[in-house]
Amino acid sequence: MKQINQFTAIAISALLLAACGSKNNNTLADINDKKAAIEKLKIEKNQKEADIKKLQDELEKLDSNSASLVKVKLVATTPVITQDFKHYIDLRGKIDAENISYISPRGMGGQVKAIYVKEGDVVKKGQLLLKLDDAIQRQSVVAAKQQLEGIRTQLAYAKSIYDRQKNLWDKGIGTEVQLLGAKTNVKGLEDQLKTAGEQVKVAIEQQNTTNVYSDVTGSADIVNVRIGEIFTGMGQIKIVNKSHLKATANVPENYIPRIHKGTNVVIKLSDVDKTFNSTISFISQSIDPTSRGFIAEAKIPSDASLIPNQTAIIKILDYEANHAVVISVNAIQSDEKNKYVYVLEKLQNGKSVARKKIITVGEIYGDVAEIKTGLNEGEQLITEGYQNLYEGSIISADLK
Repeated sequence: MKQINQFTAIAISALLLAACGSKNNNTLADINDKKAAIEKLKIEKNQKEADIKKLQDELEKLDSNSASLVKVKLVATTPVITQDFKHYIDLRGKIDAENISYISPRGMGGQVKAIYVKEGDVVKKGQLLLKLDDAIQRQSVVAAKQQLEGIRTQLAYAKSIYDRQKNLWDKGIGTEVQLLGAKTNVKGLEDQLKTAGEQVKVAIEQQNTTNVYSDVTGSADIVNVRIGEIFTGMGQIKIVNKSHLKATANVPENYIPRIHKGTNVVIKLSDVDKTFNSTISFISQSIDPTSRGFIAEAKIPSDASLIPNQTAIIKILDYEANHAVVISVNAIQSDEKNKYVYVLEKLQNGKSVARKKIITVGEIYGDVAEIKTGLNEGEQLITEGYQNLYEGSIISADLK
């Protein structure tokens, strides 16, 4: 009885395994069948499309009126022409002045005692702008001059003693040691007098540091200081000279190979409706770690309507091609392999059809694109109504 039960269990397990294997085999077979069916349908679809095209061509040859059976599609065309193509890097920049000075004191700064300029004033290079407290410096000058006068008096007395000692020596009176001592005393005082004179100059120079002068000619754009305040020069007075202006922009680092000194630039200022043509005059030699860009500058002529930090659109010419085929980017279509356009072709029977042209696109700027290959000058490019066309579509064109 025990052996019968074991045999029964083995048989049931074998049946279960066979059932599972059969199920897996059936699923795999279904997948393969569906894949094969899809491939077959694709082949049939392509064959049917080719058959339809062939029959349409044959029908047109047999019956000139057969075109009326096909829906004619209305399109608009424009002739393909060649022209100069230019590509620009469009950047937002600003106007800046080459001579902008933030005034600072020559010394450590100090308390303001007098102000001789206000915002908007036109100042000249070397003009006195501020007077700082100079009480200590004036005392230093007085003390240095007093010391100088004291040494000068001592020197006069020492020279008198030396002259007398020399006269006595010439008459054979006195000793050589006395003469040399008097001469050494004169020499020492002369050296002291020279040093004291330099100290007076230093004291006067220190006093002059309390006078704050403009180091450029221009307009006082900022005067942010009052009498009694401490002037340190931390942006408190700003002088702007607009006689030499420039446009500056931060250029992304990926454009490094395409920009160099002398590159043509178009600078547009929409606020004042002005445009300037210039060239790159300066390129920074380092990349900003934050913006990942570099600074490019272009000089522009002086203009009363322009002010520093004014927003400007800076268009840097980084590519150009002469006699290039240029078309609207809207006419370009894409499939999984190529970019293409449709052109109009006149048949011998007088009908017009759409022809698909595979193209190679170069640079794109704005709403136009440079076409490297695939189009020839004089062809009629379909610019409107191309969305639902296919190779050989019967069309009626509105020629432009």
